[in-house]
Amino acid sequence: MQAYYSDHFVLPLPDGHRFPMAKYALLRERIAAELPAVQLVEAPAATDGELALAHEPAYIEAVTRGLLSPTQQREMGFPWSERMVERSRRSVGATIAAARAALKQGVAANLAGGTHHAQAGRGGGYCVFNDMAVAARLMQAEWHRTPLTMPRSLLRVAVIDLDVHQGNGTAAIFRDDPSVFTLSLHGAKNFPFRKEPGDLDVELPDGCQDDEYLQALDASLTTLWARHVDQLPGLVFYLAGADPHEGDRLGRLKLSAAGLAERDRRVFTACEQRGIPVALTMGGGYGRVIDDTVAVQLATYRAALHCAHAWRGRSDEGSHNQRP
Repeated sequence: MQAYYSDHFVLPLPDGHRFPMAKYALLRERIAAELPAVQLVEAPAATDGELALAHEPAYIEAVTRGLLSPTQQREMGFPWSERMVERSRRSVGATIAAARAALKQGVAANLAGGTHHAQAGRGGGYCVFNDMAVAARLMQAEWHRTPLTMPRSLLRVAVIDLDVHQGNGTAAIFRDDPSVFTLSLHGAKNFPFRKEPGDLDVELPDGCQDDEYLQALDASLTTLWARHVDQLPGLVFYLAGADPHEGDRLGRLKLSAAGLAERDRRVFTACEQRGIPVALTMGGGYGRVIDDTVAVQLATYRAALHCAHAWRGRSDEGSHNQRP
């Protein structure tokens, strides 16, 4: 299974900043040590043209040239620097590469990404560019550009966003786009405090535990498949946030590590059984103990790798055909 990383493009942050930048390198190191079947690949940088599939050109220019206002930088949560720009481009490029690999192999991943608060013309909540939105639109364009003996139907995409915070940027970008379905399970009282309506939003109470969460997830997945009874999605972006964990500083939910592992298993199994490729992104994780966040994300990779093995078996049996 291919996984794309960008942690060596470090975003410089002031002392005391609460964004846990170190978790990305720690995750890559543990994957390298414990999951040797994951092929780690340096992420490419997204181009201006790729970013413009989901973002306004003026915003891309402002980010690139350092023209963001102090207010825009506060909303984003990061001070501007050239290294911030490079890191943000690489994070988007990793999801693009993972989506391409997933369409060919069944499952692939970005060791970062899930920047779901970024909207077309602004960033927010530690998100500069929206990696899933850019990658979704680029995959749709490439799907139609591939030479075939018979024309392909539209590549339908679903975003399964299980970060504890609502994916307001993703919902806003795809508000009027019926080819992309956005599903979000999130804390009702958590950031962002002004939610953007997506196709399916499920709000969870503070203190939500494993059983309640998994019941909501099962019901949401049932609705997702029912909404696509005539044509299933051809690609899923799965945002597997670690921040619903009970030890998270910003999460306000109370899921155990075992509950989050079961969450991941159910998502990957549901997609694999339906023959839907999955591009995995990591999203948030702000554990009081950073090793707890890394452990939750490592477990997500174990589940993804198990799913990738199932796809390999499907391919070996000659039954893996890309879904139109």
